[in-house]
Amino acid sequence: MKKPLLFLFLFPFAMVAQYDYEPSQEHPYGLPNPEAPSALLDFAPMIGECQCKSETRNPDQTWAAPVDMVWRFKYIMNGMGIQDETLKEDGTYSGSIRQFIPDSTRWYVHYYSHPRPSTTLPTWEGKKTEDGKIVLYREQQAPNGMEGFFRLTFYDMDENGFKWVGEWVDKSESVVFPTWRIDCSNGKISKNNKLEKERILEATRIFSKAYMNGDYETIANSYTMDGKIFPNNADIISGRQAIKERWMQGAGAKILHHEIQPLEIKFFGDYAHDYGYFQGKTERKDGSVVDWKGKYVVIWKKEDGNWKMYLDIWNRISD
Repeated sequence: MKKPLLFLFLFPFAMVAQYDYEPSQEHPYGLPNPEAPSALLDFAPMIGECQCKSETRNPDQTWAAPVDMVWRFKYIMNGMGIQDETLKEDGTYSGSIRQFIPDSTRWYVHYYSHPRPSTTLPTWEGKKTEDGKIVLYREQQAPNGMEGFFRLTFYDMDENGFKWVGEWVDKSESVVFPTWRIDCSNGKISKNNKLEKERILEATRIFSKAYMNGDYETIANSYTMDGKIFPNNADIISGRQAIKERWMQGAGAKILHHEIQPLEIKFFGDYAHDYGYFQGKTERKDGSVVDWKGKYVVIWKKEDGNWKMYLDIWNRISD
């Protein structure tokens, strides 16, 4: 009788562990699954909610007055795909399921809407271009019968939001007629990026203080459980315990000063990248003092609601 009871107790935990990347209270927009195609991160800047202005063409070819809307993106299917929805003040809503198919190296986007539902979902396909835009196409004739495409383009994508335009283009794309444009560049609704940036800056200050105090436990806890560091002229070191042991190798010297100077911090949902310079001062065992400086790149990841370093690479700059 003990084995069935053990199975019943363990099974729910196993089920929970399988869906770590689904939207949750901690991660309301989900997380990208590490097993997903790397192109999944094409849409990372859009994850979350943006307050947007939507403009469409009138029948007389003038632009209608802008309509306020919310555009929301999240990871679905346990972090293997992306879903988005637009919620407009005029009561019209729409959404898409976005999947990247590695065999065709393209995105496939299935669109649905309200109050005009369709029994067959229109499908766009395309990919990210070399200049950083995401461009999608669906074959569509112009009113005069000319063959062409309806082209959708995401552009100016960063932590502040993004822009989008829908255009009819002919087969050669020499004729371009915009019919719909959306501006979502006013920042995310769901996250105050200034607050999130300050939390990362505070994490760097805590790291510097721990380094100067020789507090290697705090240094180790500045990294995610699966964190990795990339020391100069050394192999990649993974996991908190190994990272702690690596930092402890310098325990013989006294760090008089350590300062991190970020040049850029950008957010991509529950990830952020950060790069810049660091500098410091060390007192050697013989009493001599040496100044040093370097450059770094860090990928941050939210773990248990806190920003922690996931990937950390740095190297010194020679005087």
